[in-house]
Parts: sequence; C-alpha cells; structure tokens
Amino acid sequence: MLTALARTATRRPLTVMLLWGLFLLLGFGLGTGVFARLSDNVPEVPGTESESAARYLEEMDPAGSSVTGVVAGTPVADAGLRAEVERAVADVREVAGVAAVPDPYATPGMIAEDGHALIVPVTLEGGLDDDAEERTLDAAAERIREIDAPDVHVSGGPLLGLQMGERAQQDVKNAELISLPVVLALLLVVFGGLRSALLPLVVAVSGIAGAFLALFLFSEVTDISVYAIQVTTMLGLGLAVDYALLMLVRFREERRTTEDVVEAVHRTVAAAGRTVLFSGLTVAVSLTGLLVFPSVFLRSMGLAVAAVVVIDMLAALTLLPALLVRFGGRIPPAKTPRNGEEEGRFFARVARFAARRKVAVLAVTVPVLLVLALPVPGMSIAVGDARQLPADSEARQLQDTVAAHFPPGTGVSPVVVVARPGTDDATADRIRALGPGATTRELPDGSAVLEIPPPGEADGAEAAALVERVREVRGDAPVEVTGTAARLVDFREMLAERAPWAALTVLAGIVVLLFAFTGSVLLPLRTVVTTLLSLAAALGVVVWVFQDGHLAGLLGAEGLGALSLTAPPLIVAIAFGLAMDYELFILARMREARLRSGDDQEAVVTGLSRSGRVVTCAALLLAVVFAAFMTGGFSPILQIGLGLTLAVLIDATVVRMLLVPATMALLGRHAWWAPRPLRRAHERFGVREEQPEVPREKVPSGV
Repeated sequence: MLTALARTATRRPLTVMLLWGLFLLLGFGLGTGVFARLSDNVPEVPGTESESAARYLEEMDPAGSSVTGVVAGTPVADAGLRAEVERAVADVREVAGVAAVPDPYATPGMIAEDGHALIVPVTLEGGLDDDAEERTLDAAAERIREIDAPDVHVSGGPLLGLQMGERAQQDVKNAELISLPVVLALLLVVFGGLRSALLPLVVAVSGIAGAFLALFLFSEVTDISVYAIQVTTMLGLGLAVDYALLMLVRFREERRTTEDVVEAVHRTVAAAGRTVLFSGLTVAVSLTGLLVFPSVFLRSMGLAVAAVVVIDMLAALTLLPALLVRFGGRIPPAKTPRNGEEEGRFFARVARFAARRKVAVLAVTVPVLLVLALPVPGMSIAVGDARQLPADSEARQLQDTVAAHFPPGTGVSPVVVVARPGTDDATADRIRALGPGATTRELPDGSAVLEIPPPGEADGAEAAALVERVREVRGDAPVEVTGTAARLVDFREMLAERAPWAALTVLAGIVVLLFAFTGSVLLPLRTVVTTLLSLAAALGVVVWVFQDGHLAGLLGAEGLGALSLTAPPLIVAIAFGLAMDYELFILARMREARLRSGDDQEAVVTGLSRSGRVVTCAALLLAVVFAAFMTGGFSPILQIGLGLTLAVLIDATVVRMLLVPATMALLGRHAWWAPRPLRRAHERFGVREEQPEVPREKVPSGV
C-alpha cells in the first residue's frame, strides 16, 4: 500500500502539489471562518439532568441572553457621569433586539457601596438568530463603552464567547509568528541546509490549514469550543514537523546508498512511511477515547484533532514525497560515519548504560516519576471564569472591577431549580431555605423557578455542595437542577462514569496497533505502562502549578484551586498519542536492526542510536510549538501547553532513552514474543516493509 502511494506521488508530483495547494487555499480561506463560530459553553452533556432542565427553561421561558457593563474609577454620584449613564441607558434601550436595561441609579445593588462603580445589565430579546444577536451585542456594547469614565468594560454572556474567539485568533497568529521562525532555525541546525529545513514547514503549514478546515466543517454540525483552535493548531503544526523530520532523516540516509532520487523516495516511504502511518493511526486511536464521552465538547475535540492528525499523516506520505522528487536532488545525503565511528554514539552509550544498569535505572527513574505524579489524586476541575483570561482582556478587567467594588457573589451564576407542576409547597420551601436570597418566579405552565445564589464561586466546592443538597432534599418530587454548578457536577459524574470505558477503548486499540507493528504481545503492554508513568508525571506538575499555585506566576498565571475541565482529558488523550509517536520511531529502528542482525540486545542499542537524534529533535520542536502557544496567557491553554510540553520532554528523554532500553534489556528476547497463532496472524496480515534476507539460524523466535 505504501509503495503504491509513493509511486503515485512520485509519478505525478506536480499534480499532488497542485491538489495540496488548493487544499491550502480552502483551509486559509474558508477554514478561517471558524473563528466566528466558536463557543465557550463547554460543560454541556446531553441527557444529564442539568441539560434537560436548561432545555426545558429555553422552551417555557425563552428569555434572551444578557451582557454586563461596568463603569468605575470615578464617583458615580457625579452629576455629569450620571447624565452620561442615563443617556447611554436610554440609547441602549432603543437598540433593536434589546429587551431591557434597568436604570442602575434606581435599581438596588447596581451601585457599589464605595460609590466608585456601577453595573449596567443589558438583557436581549429571546429568539434572536446569531447574526441579529451579534449586531445587537455590538451596538449595545459600543454605546456603553462611549461613557466617559476611567474604566468602562462590557462582557459576559454571548459577548464573552466572541471576545474569547477573538483572543484565540490573535493567540494563534502570535504563536505562529513565534514558533515558525524558531522551528526553522532549529531545522537549519539539524539539517544544515535551507531546502531541507523548509520542507517540514511546508508540511506544517498544510497541517495548520487542515486544522482550520476540519474545525470549520465540524462547526456545521456541532459546537466548536474556543479551546479547539489553539489545541488543534498546535498539534497540527507539531506533528507535521515531526513526521516530515522523520521522513527527511530517512531520505538523507537512503541517499547515501543510491543516487536515484525517486528510488530513495520509494525506500523512504516504504520504511519511514510505515512508521508515520502507524504513528498517525495510534495518535488518532488515542483520541477515540474522547468519543466515548457524551460531552459535545469532548467528542468534537476528539474528531477535530483526529482529523488534523490524519491530514498531517497524509501530507507526510503524499505531499512530502512529491516535494522530494522535485527538490530532493539538491538535498545532500546524510554524512557517512568515519571509519570505526559509531552512528549516534551518544545515544548508543546511553542505551548500553541503561541496558547494563537496568535495575538501577528502573529503581531511580520510576520513583522520580511517581513523585511527580503525587498531586494527581488531588486534582479538581472547574468550569472557570474570566480569571482564566489574561489581565489585559476586557472580560478579566470587568470581573476584577466587580470583585474590587462589589460584595462577594455579585454576578455569580445562581443554582437554578425547576419545580415542575406536582411539586408540593413543603418541598419547595425546604429547597428555598437552603440558600439566603433565593428568588422565585412562575412559568406559564405552572412550574416554579427558584434561583439560589451559591456561596463562593459559581463552580466552587460550596456551589457543588448546594446542588447535591437540593437533589437530596427534593426526594421524589419532579424537581430538576441546572446552572453552572449543576452542569459541572454532572460533567464530573460523566467523566467518572465513562473514563474507564474510554481508557479501555484506547488501550485496546493501541495494543492491537502495536501488535500489528511489532508482532509482539509484551511490547504493547510495556509501552502502555511506561507511557502512563510519563503522562502521570506531567499531569502531576500541571496540578501542582495551576491548581496549587506553585510557580504559576512565572507563566503569567495564578493558582485557581482547580484545573479547567478541558485540560485533563485533552492532556491525557493527546499526550498518550504523542508518546506512542516516539515509541514507534524507536521500535521501528529496533525492529529493523533485529531483523538484520538477529541480536536482541544489540538491536536495542542500534535502534536507539539511529532514532535517538530524531526523537530528541522532534521532542524539542514540539516543545517549541507548545511553548509558543503558552505566550497568549489563556489559562486553559497554558495548562494544556505545559502538560503536553512536559509529557513530550519526559517521554522523549527519561522514558524513551532510559526506561525503554532498561525494560527491553530486562525482557531480553521475550520482548518480541507472541503466541504461535498470533505470530502466524501477524506474518499474514501485519503491515510490514520489505527487509533483507536474514540467515535462518539467526532469525529470532517471535517474528
């Protein structure tokens, strides 16, 4: 299959490049339209109580969205400011689509006790389509911002989603401006030539275009989170460079033995292309675990990121071979080691050391990784609020202003209780008594809506406890709970219920793919165990920094007491796939060396010596890409970026350079073992590149 794919790409390279050029135009033309469709409503889980109650309220009480303006920095009793605010309120009331704007001077609670801030809430009409709502929001927000005061900010509701989408777009542009030049400089160091360095960037740009286009297409059928842009773009860029780097290194090696560029390309695709194919499949399979969750956000992220991985894989297997046919003749072959000099001698020495001192290596590295993972059991997740945004963002400034001038709890989303017809008065009274300040309103069908202000944050522990108390008190009454806190409670329960099934799905897929790649049943199990160690260590550091607040200031963030609910599942799914990426890079070389020599121990050393440089460079390039996306200051992306950076670096160094050779030496020839029926199935159905003949007496068992 790979040989046929390579021949197709090399026979018609111009056609292949033209098709990819059209794809780029679609990605950067049509695909960038996704920025206007991003949603910040992450914790929705279809079928849960909170979602059912929210849908019911939308049908029975179709109130419109609301946004909030804050005016601060000067005494609000000033006659001039009051006149300006009153004119602005009158003008906003006349905006098409605005349902209500209360007079802050006549409404209790709208003016701060210190007299230096006031709130202007704006409620929109229900039933507005997206375009009408956006026009209304823009007109109302701009009019409020025209008030002449030191601090005027408008955010909240759907406007917060628009602001986060704009921030996401700006962060992506800045990250690309930072990462692409740095990646180019590193590739120049690796290859020593501009042509070789530019080719991975061409594939990377294709990955970015694919990210935009995939997200745009998915936005036609489902909501796309604001987090999706940074995550898919960073992964698309990083994996594209990884795959292109692997292919180019192999191409330069093949050029040492043949001057025919086309033949070198064919050999490259047949050998390294197999690794890229399985790598892309393993990363995609790792993301299928997200499809097990009923959350729209997690499913859409899994599909979108998997689509980007497949696009990167196809670009490496089709576009890059076509480019190599056209320009590969000017790329110099890899340097031939001098007489007696070992190729990749540094990595060979590391492998021999780890193999000889296997027990000591395991006794040191495993406890260190477990210590780093200690914070994971105490991990907590939350929906989060504007504090996750950088300090210069309008939504963050609005929240900081409210927190500075108004009592705690001001503007916090209430716990919403829907008491449907048939709920007795005693139950309603018991629920109402759970929180001071509870309000009640009637719906046309006779239902009652109770809004209970939670203590602390909307998604804090106290709010979650209030949700649980309401659900205990209601008994068998037809009462449902919704709101931010209820959705978070349901999201956590969904994660706990579906996580084991997601893990089982991913592990089963990974084991099958790794068996197809290696022909062994023990190597997949060893790979999963060592990968989980590095993943737990990386996630533990993320909890220690962003939840507990240690060193968070160095990253321009702060400890928020919980991680964003988007971060842990995405870190786990993506990092697991990336770890498989490097595992396959190394195992491919080990397997080749073993088939040639028949020596299990030396195959480990040879495999690591030939792949160590590629894995190290690939990890460094990915770390640069992830770090560039951490410059935006958006806390969930900082969490995901740090988690993936650490996972990649720990996996590419501690795990792949030390744990892999140590565990391979510990297993010895048994590492490649498989039961006879499975071995025959692998020989018949496994996807394998052609290898040189090996004398029968040197063929190890288990192949």
